[in-house]
Amino acid sequence: MNETIQSIISLLPYMVEPTFTAIKLFLLTLLFGLPLGMLLALGRMSKIALIRYPVQIYNLIMRGTPLILQLYLIYYQIPKWIQMYHPDFRFDRFTAVVVGFSLNYGAYFCEIYRGGIQAIPRGQYEAGEMLGFTKAQTFFRIILPQVIKQILPPLGSEFMVLVKDTSLAHVIGVAELYLFSTNQMATRGSMMPVVVAGVFYLIMNWIVEKCFMTLEKRLSYYH
Repeated sequence: MNETIQSIISLLPYMVEPTFTAIKLFLLTLLFGLPLGMLLALGRMSKIALIRYPVQIYNLIMRGTPLILQLYLIYYQIPKWIQMYHPDFRFDRFTAVVVGFSLNYGAYFCEIYRGGIQAIPRGQYEAGEMLGFTKAQTFFRIILPQVIKQILPPLGSEFMVLVKDTSLAHVIGVAELYLFSTNQMATRGSMMPVVVAGVFYLIMNWIVEKCFMTLEKRLSYYH
């Protein structure tokens, strides 16, 4: 028992940096993926076919193919195409991962936003118009709070999946939590590093879940 505790304690200082890398990837994906998802959602709901159909195709590709393949393509192939015109172009591993995750999750966020917006009855827009609100005021004061309430559960689930998916960054050599733990498992000949990494992922997802539960309670007056 003492040996197990000592083994865990000896691991912890080395897990700070890879854990920080996973958290940074998580936050940057949200920073770029959430607004991208909203732009895609607006395009997806557009009445203009030249906007709507390309977004539908984009979403199909990003949601219908493995994220791992997308990361390989972004890191290994796309730079080669760009270097045909700009030979000095370079794409570091972490940037490639952030781009890949943001493009992928933007498609998922798009569908969540779209579902939330389309779930609001048309009467809500008409009520805003009767109150003398502009379309922008109606959206931000009446529609948006209700949309947020509608999308919190699926958005929370997607955030939790994202926490776990940060482990996929290892496929192009980004030194995040999963890669560190598997390397330590091979070095130490013990499953303990992987178990500890699993606990770290669990704690991060517990924090995400608590944040969304708090938000849902704050917005509980929207029914």
